[in-house]
Formats: sequence, structure tokens, C-alpha cells
Amino acid sequence: MGDTQRAGAPRPAADRDPGLQPERTRLAWRRTTLSATAVAVLAGRQLVQSAAPGAVEVLLVALTVLVWVAFVGIAHHRMRAMAEGRPAGLPPRTALLLVGCTVALAVCGGAILLP
Repeated sequence: MGDTQRAGAPRPAADRDPGLQPERTRLAWRRTTLSATAVAVLAGRQLVQSAAPGAVEVLLVALTVLVWVAFVGIAHHRMRAMAEGRPAGLPPRTALLLVGCTVALAVCGGAILLP
């Protein structure tokens, strides 16, 4: 066993193409932003189709759009970083912000549907 290989450590695959993993991750980010966009569009549609939207509905839709803009901005930044090769790890603060955006989109989307 060589000096650089520790006992029990997995050996890197010789035929692994490191270019495919970032591409899959970029595609996953795109799918996630598409899902967030669908929530924002459906929230706007619900507001437009409402006979007499109340202030709470308008506020929820505005909050949904604001959260969507933040989420898409972070995701776009991350996708651009993926295009430059191997990006740095996602900082915990950014990950927490993304989780917050996801939860806020789910809560706002659900609250808009309630009568």
C-alpha cells in the first residue's frame, strides 16, 4: 500500500469524469428553481383569480415573490460557481437561508390556498 493511500480509504475510480457531477448539480439547481417558480406563479394566479383579494392574500403573494427572488438569486450564483470548475462548499449561512426560503415558499403557498 502506498504512503498516500490510507488503510480503509476508498480508492478514486480511474474512469470517473469529474465534469459530470457539477453538470448534474447544475441541473438539480435548475429543477429546484423551476419548482420555486411554479409556486410563485401559482400564488400569483390564485391572487388574480380571487374575486376580492384581501390584504392578507396580497401580502402573502408579495412575500412569496420576495422569497422566490432571493432563492433564484442564490441558486443562480451557485450555478455560476459550478460553471467555473469545482466551487467552494456551500457556506452554512447560505444553506440555512435556502432552507428558510424553501420552508417560506411552502408555508406561503399553503396559506394562499386556505380560504
